[in-house]
Amino acid sequence: MSIFKDKVLLITGGTGSFGNAVLRRFLDSDIKEIRIFSRDEKKQDDMRHALQNPKVKFYIGNVRDKQSVDVAMRGVDYVFAAAALKQVPSCEFFPMEATMTNVIGTNNVLLSAIEHGVKNVVVLSTDKAAYPINAMGISKALMEKVAIAKGRELGQNAATTICCTRYGNVMASRGSVIPLWVEQMEQGKPITITDPEMTRFMMTLDDAVDLVIYAFTHGENGDLFVQKAPAATLSVLAEALKQTYAKVNPAYGETEVKVIGTRHGEKLYETLVTREEMAKAIDMGDYYRIPCDTRDLNYDKFFVEGNEKVSKIEDYHSHNTRRLDVEGMKELLLKLRFIREDLGLQPRSKAKEIRSE
Repeated sequence: MSIFKDKVLLITGGTGSFGNAVLRRFLDSDIKEIRIFSRDEKKQDDMRHALQNPKVKFYIGNVRDKQSVDVAMRGVDYVFAAAALKQVPSCEFFPMEATMTNVIGTNNVLLSAIEHGVKNVVVLSTDKAAYPINAMGISKALMEKVAIAKGRELGQNAATTICCTRYGNVMASRGSVIPLWVEQMEQGKPITITDPEMTRFMMTLDDAVDLVIYAFTHGENGDLFVQKAPAATLSVLAEALKQTYAKVNPAYGETEVKVIGTRHGEKLYETLVTREEMAKAIDMGDYYRIPCDTRDLNYDKFFVEGNEKVSKIEDYHSHNTRRLDVEGMKELLLKLRFIREDLGLQPRSKAKEIRSE
């Protein structure tokens, strides 16, 4: 944590799952101050009462309103840009709302960070931004383009560095399927699955925080970082949950699984790195670093110079990454705080009903 010693960190959308994970990681570190910026005063009030920590400061505002961002940005060294509309169905029905927050709101944060001399900004994206088919993914893809273009404009050795991180399904983040399925089991209802063969990358929130910190310490302007991750089918995930919760109540292991069909805007599998990106990706071990395209707007370069590698390379997606079996998925589930609490492996830190990480 040495780069954060005596520094001020701003997290936009800081009352969400990612913000809470960052707080768990940083509160006992040598960081000077963490600023939580969001529009939800209720979540801020809950967080404030739960933490009672003078290191954490709260700012009410909305990334759509640059003036409110400017107030929170004064004196900040680092920014995690996590504010987003991320529910696929709601973005599908209200695409302009997704655009206002995910694209215009992120641009406001970047402009404010540059104006206030922030050292590093990391913008959080999603696998749904790769070959997007839904409004959430499309807005996140455009958000990435905005951030990468800003980084390219600033160039290397600029006062502010802007990077993106892209990650897959974060298990038990707010609104995700794992807490829903646990609730269904406990209520004696069937687990509802859209498609048993649908695959998703499986990451913990700690993995997501690791990725962002890696981007801070290794990124150059316009970089996109992706963490390699395993994947599982929804049927494997459901079976792993049933077997895990059978230790709480044997009846949970017999829960019916009901297939309900694919929802609005869902893919059979998610892509983390497109074929075009893989052609220029740099393998960093646990991560891929994808540098930005530094060409200028000279169209001859686009039409005359090509890349033969692209047609020979495959995307990096949840169907061709390392596939977890039920035992591997159960092992990963035990890393989730609320599941460990439900199994009596650690004391409760939140009310039993709060199952998001």
